[in-house]
Amino acid sequence: TNHPIGHPESSEAVGPVTAATQRLVRTAEQLDDDMVRRPSLCERWTRAHVLTHVARSADALTNLLTWASTGTEIPMYESAEARVADIEAGAARNLEEVLTDVRESAARFGSAISQVPEEGWEFQVRTGPAATGSPVPARRVVWLRLRELEIHHVDLAAGYSPQDWPPQFVARALRESLRAVGRRDDVPSFTAVVDGRPERVGSGGGATVRGPAPAVLAWLTGRSTGADLQVEPDGALPDIPAGSWL
Repeated sequence: TNHPIGHPESSEAVGPVTAATQRLVRTAEQLDDDMVRRPSLCERWTRAHVLTHVARSADALTNLLTWASTGTEIPMYESAEARVADIEAGAARNLEEVLTDVRESAARFGSAISQVPEEGWEFQVRTGPAATGSPVPARRVVWLRLRELEIHHVDLAAGYSPQDWPPQFVARALRESLRAVGRRDDVPSFTAVVDGRPERVGSGGGATVRGPAPAVLAWLTGRSTGADLQVEPDGALPDIPAGSWL
């Protein structure tokens, strides 16, 4: 069959991806040509950069699903340089052009999902420019899209905050982020107490960081300074290098 519904992980994420796309587009529709040129939460990027990245990322992930459907290697991006150039070029457009791009690239991604055969969801594709990244099963691509939509929606700095993230998204993204951070040698050990539940990072020694799940996730993903979190003993939060949640 050509429908992903039989695969629980892929099908569970399809509905959330559609809803997250609609939320992001609604936020972007409230902007104007001046507002889209203003800074986002991403360093050196305007809101137009962020929206263009969301569109190009949809096409990149569509490439991976097409690879899984056909067995023919199609990398996310030809190169890291091509990825940057595409975002820079797209960021110069007016709001209507950017919005059309976000909508049409999302539709292409949705179409690519429906083309993946049942056995294709376990097919291993490689992420990264020129397929230089780590191999992942195709079913994970749907989750990667959801993560891009939710995190970058916050980056627009246009009224959508970590508190607006759906709880199911927060639960999975937080689990993965804590695991990813804990694997790194350049992150000190600490314990995260999330909504009262302790999670050891590294050995779990060192500071204890407390807070609600969305606030902890926002801090781990570099979307907040963590000023709304409690640290024991009193002092600075553990230093989390940029990108360590990926």
